Amino acid sequence: MSLPSTTHLVLIPSYNPGRKVFETVHAARAQWQPVWVVVDGSTDGTAAALAAMARDDPGLELLLRPRNGGKGAAVRMGLEQALRRGFTHALVMDSDGQHPSGLIPAFMQASLEQPRAMILGEPLFDASAPALRVKGRRISNWWTNLETLWAGIHDSLFGFRVYPIAPLLREMRSSLGMRRFDFDVEAAVRLAWRGVPARNLPAPVRYFSPAEGGVSHFNYWRDNALLTWMHSRLFAGFLLRLPVLAVRRLRHD
Repeated sequence: MSLPSTTHLVLIPSYNPGRKVFETVHAARAQWQPVWVVVDGSTDGTAAALAAMARDDPGLELLLRPRNGGKGAAVRMGLEQALRRGFTHALVMDSDGQHPSGLIPAFMQASLEQPRAMILGEPLFDASAPALRVKGRRISNWWTNLETLWAGIHDSLFGFRVYPIAPLLREMRSSLGMRRFDFDVEAAVRLAWRGVPARNLPAPVRYFSPAEGGVSHFNYWRDNALLTWMHSRLFAGFLLRLPVLAVRRLRHD
């Protein structure tokens, strides 16, 4: 691993992730420095163990939220701190071991080559992926493509991504959403509206069973209701921006 980056960091929001979080953090640290973990009000005892890891590892930092606020709220806390400390980009990944830590250097390199872009993981599913979730995301992907006039977002929900911090924070500060499960979709849409280009890179995803230590906080009805409300808001915003988006699309075609 090379010297610590002063521009790009790995940011891992974490809420009651179970034991997989330790494997995830070890794997991320093997690939990159610095790595920050934002503990989002966890009550499963992982915060104390992560704090002990951070005390022994100068490349690992822990940020603590006293109460659970959702993935987007945890990411925003990390981004605000990163911006204050001079970082320009953050690779956001989940704490449950589903995302491919081994691809961190490749995604960071893509960001260094195209610093204006958001580097989006395009998931490669294996047999561990629940069929309902694989098929269901097609609906969100269709709406996302419409809302951005097919700006190149191949997958709206996959959370393994490198974001340019400053434009993302501007959008988060002005949005009423982007606090929970809606973060990944709305972040990509709003950055596309801002003219941030998307670069997609393939990335395998692995779903772990409870016996393997997998923990999922996905609630089918609650989270799909949240996505429906979010896409309703985004579609209204899309209609207001349609002339600008149409002109931009015509110029690129």
